[in-house]
Amino acid sequence: MHYKKAKKSNIDKDKLIYGRHPIMDSIHNGMSIDKIMLSQAVKGDYEKELRTLCKERNIPLHIVPKDRISNITQKNHQGVLGFLSYIEYQLIEDVFPLIYEKGEVPLVVVLDSITDVRNMGAIARSAEAMGAHALIVPFKKTAQINAEALKTSAGALSKIPVCRTASLGNVIDYLLMNGVQVVAADLRGKEMLDELDMTMPTAIVMGAEDEGVRPHILRKATSWFKIPMMGTTDSFNVSVAAGIVLYEAIRQRIKL
Repeated sequence: MHYKKAKKSNIDKDKLIYGRHPIMDSIHNGMSIDKIMLSQAVKGDYEKELRTLCKERNIPLHIVPKDRISNITQKNHQGVLGFLSYIEYQLIEDVFPLIYEKGEVPLVVVLDSITDVRNMGAIARSAEAMGAHALIVPFKKTAQINAEALKTSAGALSKIPVCRTASLGNVIDYLLMNGVQVVAADLRGKEMLDELDMTMPTAIVMGAEDEGVRPHILRKATSWFKIPMMGTTDSFNVSVAAGIVLYEAIRQRIKL
């Protein structure tokens, strides 16, 4: 008789918090939490308080079937499960003023729907190496920053600020109001990469390989650009593309 081999879980059990009081204590103590799962069955004052705290502390809250939590842990979770972060997430509103205080010209990378952890890690590695000041990622449709992402980044994810937001659109509005040009990679772009002036404050927006930057984010961008290509392949891997764009930014800034 042949038995199907169990699928290996990629969840780090040491990063789990379960139970209502431990979750609340972790939030109040300022622990860095990647996300919280709350069972649909949990209602009342606890649910309301948890929603309010998650909104205040910028913690993603996912309402899920109770079985989903039980499939992750058999411990007495009481309908709520938290995942501790591998890194300390920041807010762009806190990071941005510090860039100017250091007398530097802002260069940030906005990742729209990058869901592969290896791409996330590789982009972070290039961004940190090229002197970018921050990565900006959304709550949803983004790769989890886990042990694999950290390994792929060669530690860069623990060095470069990673700013998490519930709304990329709102963050882009914030950047535009602070004099930052927002340039989005898109195959329909009218400008070539080397035609951009990235010596000025710049936010580079990279989208998923299959869908690209989402339309509502594209509409907010200052300009759309494309990377010159000569072969028949229609696009680069997103981490490779990000590396090319970041190299062009640093080339202009140090006049290589």
